Amino acid sequence: MIQVVAVITTKPGKREEVLTAFRANMPAVHAEDGCIEYAPAVDADGFGSFQTPIGPDTFMVIEKWASADALKAHAAAPHMKEYAGKVKDLLESRVIHILEAAG
Repeated sequence: MIQVVAVITTKPGKREEVLTAFRANMPAVHAEDGCIEYAPAVDADGFGSFQTPIGPDTFMVIEKWASADALKAHAAAPHMKEYAGKVKDLLESRVIHILEAAG
């Protein structure tokens, strides 16, 4: 299994607009072969100094894929290219961490 943590930072005040486009794309991603989990996450409230917030313009995408090939197919999927085109001018940065079990 391959796990992905994507850190998406939008231009100031644009997070909800990007999340709306992201959520609209989720059913197509969930239907992909090998998709186990694919969901956005934002800061939880109420954890004080125990937490390092990601901030109001950032969200993370938590992903699990059955294989590297499934992740590669996801990255090349037409609906992902369409989503990227919709949000590209709204993003400040995108950092993708691709992980595997440490054994």
